[in-house]
Amino acid sequence: MVEAVQDAGVVVTGAGGGIGAALARRFAAEGARVVVNDLDAQGAEAVAEEIGGIAVPGDASAIVGEARDALGGTVDVYCANAGVAFEDGGDGGPLDERSWAAAWDVNVMAHVRAAHLLLPGWLERGGGRFVSTVSAAGLLTMIGAPSYSVTKHGAYAFAEWLSLTYRHRGLKVHAICPQGVRTDMLTATGSAGDLVLRPTAIEPDAVADALFQGIAEDRFLILPHPEVAEYYQARAAAPDRWLAGMNHIQRKWEAAR
Repeated sequence: MVEAVQDAGVVVTGAGGGIGAALARRFAAEGARVVVNDLDAQGAEAVAEEIGGIAVPGDASAIVGEARDALGGTVDVYCANAGVAFEDGGDGGPLDERSWAAAWDVNVMAHVRAAHLLLPGWLERGGGRFVSTVSAAGLLTMIGAPSYSVTKHGAYAFAEWLSLTYRHRGLKVHAICPQGVRTDMLTATGSAGDLVLRPTAIEPDAVADALFQGIAEDRFLILPHPEVAEYYQARAAAPDRWLAGMNHIQRKWEAAR
């Protein structure tokens, strides 16, 4: 058991399935009181019933107040897990206004809005925990998915900013950056995801395991796929070589379509 989360009030967005459901189950198993959020009300209610949690369906950007009330007035841990992915970078170019708007709103601004509402209470108490489900795309990139890649970079940057700004005031921040995870979102990445992510995809429970190990070790960056650290280092050390390698994968994807 991780003492830091026992009896904590936890909110997990996008928890009707996939990584979010795995996080909700793990927090509940560790003794936390869990609010399960998802746009899919039936999915949220099913997971909440399974774990003895509280379902608060709806837009992740708009449920902080309701979730806080459901937990008796205090949110100790907020998991900004809800996300969207699109295959929107084909021959038509990188601009699909609807994809960009949805990705920006869900993958970045929902995190910003939640933090804006939660920070005053956390700073007054001298403690709180913000968990951002980012993606390895937030450290690297993803072929065929410009809106996803860019907004996941934004999500990572915001989590990083929260940590460097407020860690001395008791805020704990964790950025989870997996590669492929066997969820509906992996399916949504289309043929690019099949080529790049599916061969090494892991189960959502493995992501929850990695997070809890990171919580126990008080680490900001959580890498369920350890090899991502090597890719991240290679990208920083030799960007042109790294881009050439990624372009090779891009051409392989184009040839297979």
